[in-house]
Amino acid sequence: MDFNWFLEHPGLAFLLFIGGIALLILLAKTFRYIPNNRVGIVEKLFAPKKGSVAKGYIAMNEEAGFQPELLRGGWHLLMPFQYRIHKMPLVTIPQGKIGYVFARDGQDLPPTQALASNAKGADFQDVVAFLRNGGQKGPQRQILREGIYAINLAQFVVLTEDRLFYLPLDPGELETFQKMSAIIAERGGWRPVIIKGTDDAVGIVTVHDGPSLHSGEIIAPTVGEDSSRVDTYHNNFQDADKFLRAGGLRGRQYQVLVEGTYYINRLFATVELIPKTIVEVGTVGVVVSYTGEKGADISGAEYRHGELVARGQRGVWSEALLPGKYAFNTYAGKVSIVPTTNFILKWTRGEVGSHKFDENLTEVSLITKDAFEPNLPLSVVVHIDYRKAPLVIQRFGDVKKLVEQTLDPMVSAYFKNIGQTRTLIQLIQDRSNIQSQSSQEMKEKFALYNLELQEVLIGTPTSGAPGGQIEQILIQLRSRQIANEQVETYERQQSAAVKERELREAEAKAKQQTLLTESSISIEIQSNQGKADYAKAQQQAAQIQTLAGAEAEKVRLMGEGEAKRIKVMAEAQAEQAARVGIAQALAIEEQVRAYGGPQFQLVQQVMSRFAEAIEKSQVDVVPKINMAGGTQGGGSLIESLLGLLLSQKVGEMAGVGAAVPDPQAEAIRNELRSRMMKPKG
Repeated sequence: MDFNWFLEHPGLAFLLFIGGIALLILLAKTFRYIPNNRVGIVEKLFAPKKGSVAKGYIAMNEEAGFQPELLRGGWHLLMPFQYRIHKMPLVTIPQGKIGYVFARDGQDLPPTQALASNAKGADFQDVVAFLRNGGQKGPQRQILREGIYAINLAQFVVLTEDRLFYLPLDPGELETFQKMSAIIAERGGWRPVIIKGTDDAVGIVTVHDGPSLHSGEIIAPTVGEDSSRVDTYHNNFQDADKFLRAGGLRGRQYQVLVEGTYYINRLFATVELIPKTIVEVGTVGVVVSYTGEKGADISGAEYRHGELVARGQRGVWSEALLPGKYAFNTYAGKVSIVPTTNFILKWTRGEVGSHKFDENLTEVSLITKDAFEPNLPLSVVVHIDYRKAPLVIQRFGDVKKLVEQTLDPMVSAYFKNIGQTRTLIQLIQDRSNIQSQSSQEMKEKFALYNLELQEVLIGTPTSGAPGGQIEQILIQLRSRQIANEQVETYERQQSAAVKERELREAEAKAKQQTLLTESSISIEIQSNQGKADYAKAQQQAAQIQTLAGAEAEKVRLMGEGEAKRIKVMAEAQAEQAARVGIAQALAIEEQVRAYGGPQFQLVQQVMSRFAEAIEKSQVDVVPKINMAGGTQGGGSLIESLLGLLLSQKVGEMAGVGAAVPDPQAEAIRNELRSRMMKPKG
């Protein structure tokens, strides 16, 4: 079958082409490939026997519709034209992030629930188990931790911070999921709750699902914290179903979160961070609890100002919190800080203590016996026993109210009464007595309020305005005192003058006595000094005599030594000269003999000097012009001299005029030789 055959039979060729395409389509619908990084959601298009889904959204009984099972990576053989495959990505939750799940199918939520319970159907990767175990539709209580999940995105919608994993079915549901994501982001729900140790904070949990609080309650009690009971231990609100199963209620919780990391579903519960309650050293914290059981009064029959309860009950706790840090839920109660160290209350305008209990106190206005109206500044030192701090809070609410509503009126009234019994001058002059008296009397009054008064300090009364009557009286008192002081000063100066005269007389006598004593001492000193000088002179004379004798002996010895040295040196030099002369004589004699006798040596010396003279004077030895007139005579002086010397030398060599040996000279030469041969010494 070639190409021409197709041209000859076009109808049959078209049928074959259509059949080939149909075969390819049939194979494509029969064999389906799913990549390994995806899943296949199976949608059954028709089921002749089962029909369509009668209830719900997922076809649990092989009806037409979305099937619960997924197709994983690889090739799959399916009935052609019966299934539609939706290839969807695997759900990925990054490290340290949280994923939220929304179920499209399941049981309906009851009116009391905000989130779907999936206590039994907790596996979102098994749709059949989820639906058959009572899984509910809607946003789920359980969250997804980091990891990769093969989830049927036709049944579940997974919300993450980065993207939305779902199979689009209805355009309107996208808006619902976006709103849900916005709520989660607003609550910081994409990440776990992290409380650092450096934050010094605690987490206040508010649950948004479950039964409501009972009437009259504002804080949900702690439940399910027995870790030995696995069915109720909710692991700090991280397992919402166990929390509710243990009896947890909706609303703000009494239990708080401390340092750590918590994976909490923010649609189920939100967390608010508040500072820890810190009770500083020198203070205690009195707890006023807003929640808990009603307790019995343990304050005693004599205390008529309120009730105190045990720790954990509603009311004022009888035991205060000692210094430290506490994970206290401030929504469930209040901690009033009471100082246990001494603190000062100042009745002075503009002066406030560190605790600021006295910021509204001013000077006490008095009316004295003589009708003056001074202002009296006060300072009161107070102490509160830490064991009585709950009684103070129960009775007055806080320390500042105690100061303003009780102590201020009491102290002001007491000193007003004191002022009416004294004049202004008495009030000023008797300040010390008044201060001591008030300290004793007011201690009893303070004890009635469970306070300990340590000290009362009174300042100087003032009129409140510069130049007032009090200032004028003070000026008069100062003038009077100055006058009294001047009188006393004059009297003392008079007495001092008498004493000064007596002092001068005594000083004059003492001065003369001093001179007499000094002269006597001077005579004795001079006598002792003369004796000392005489002894010193004798010592110096003896010293000089000794030194002179030593110096004479030194000179004598040095002279003798020098004479001997000169004698020895002279003898040595004479011996040396004699020996040198004998040696030189012997040398000359030998030289004369070597040169042929005295005449020959003389000729040699004359010739040497003659040659040196000619060389230095640069005279021509042979004259440039010979002016001789004959054969004999004539010539230069030099020629004559040379002739004479040469003739003499020749005569000596011929034996003419030879010297005769002299016996006396020979005897001298022998004597010289013997001396030179004689050894030294």
